[in-house]
Amino acid sequence: MPDDITAEPRISVLMPCYNAGETLDETMQSLMDQTLLEFEIVAVDDGSEDSTSEKLAAWSGKDGRVRVITIAHAGIIPALNIGMEACRSHLVARMDADDVAHPERLERQVAYLEANPDVTVVGSLVESFPRDGVREGFQIYIEWLNKLVDHNAITRDIFVESPLAHPSVAFRRRRVEALGGYQEFGWPEDYDLWLRLYLDGARFEKIPEILLYWREHPKRLTRTDSRYSVENFLRAKARYLIQGPLRGRDAVIVWGAGQMGRRLSKHLVRGEAPLVAFVDIDPNKVGRTRRGAPIIPPEALKEWWDRFSNPVVLAAVGSRGARALIRENLCSRGFREGIDWWAVA
Repeated sequence: MPDDITAEPRISVLMPCYNAGETLDETMQSLMDQTLLEFEIVAVDDGSEDSTSEKLAAWSGKDGRVRVITIAHAGIIPALNIGMEACRSHLVARMDADDVAHPERLERQVAYLEANPDVTVVGSLVESFPRDGVREGFQIYIEWLNKLVDHNAITRDIFVESPLAHPSVAFRRRRVEALGGYQEFGWPEDYDLWLRLYLDGARFEKIPEILLYWREHPKRLTRTDSRYSVENFLRAKARYLIQGPLRGRDAVIVWGAGQMGRRLSKHLVRGEAPLVAFVDIDPNKVGRTRRGAPIIPPEALKEWWDRFSNPVVLAAVGSRGARALIRENLCSRGFREGIDWWAVA
């Protein structure tokens, strides 16, 4: 432990806690084992009803770097904002009270942000545990997540899913605060933050090593909170697509007239996006309409594209492997990803 715990820490660990008594000690020990010593832990006890409060008090009593803020139960977003306001460092590392940090996590992320002032958020690769408790869907998501390492890959797929594991990141506090911190829209607070930062021109990177062990269990918010439903992810995507890639477009063509394309297009139309057509390879769908727009085959895309001055294509097919096939098809036709078209599923 540093001799002067009153000095400004090089990084603040922001950790909301709610009924985390079963896992908290393991999480805290992983932070105490960090190779970087000049940090603080801002633990926000969000009205816990189990042993969380007592355990946080014990850790705080043993180590002055642990600062505990106790609030009436308010939920993840108020807890995050209250904790972030209390952070003393200009760098903030997110941590959840049920995960485990690699011993070098803080040292590596602080060094990276100090050496790369143009980067706002740095994450890492993650590994899920316990192995016998990880659902197939979660493992597929992590495999996809760990392939997105640099800024170009992260932003290329930012409308597909959340491209950063929230408890794996460290970020520049002032940049996040300037955008209003964490906000409540009824969808995932971390995904919302990444999308706002992206539209604001922030740079994202990952350290290409596993620095966080992400615990899978039935009580995870992503499994229990309706904010993390597919429908609410689609609402978030539609909002920021309209504010970003769709801004100034005179035509939106959705590739995919199946379930995902239909559901996303509903929110796009509600946001007054100029939906003009769907593309699909299913001959049983071609010739029909969705939301008043015709369903056309891929070979008719160029003809429709040429009808407008500033169109865009959104690839919205959720089946596994479809994104890569659509990417190959569009790129072979000369469509530029991130300019002419975006993957959104």
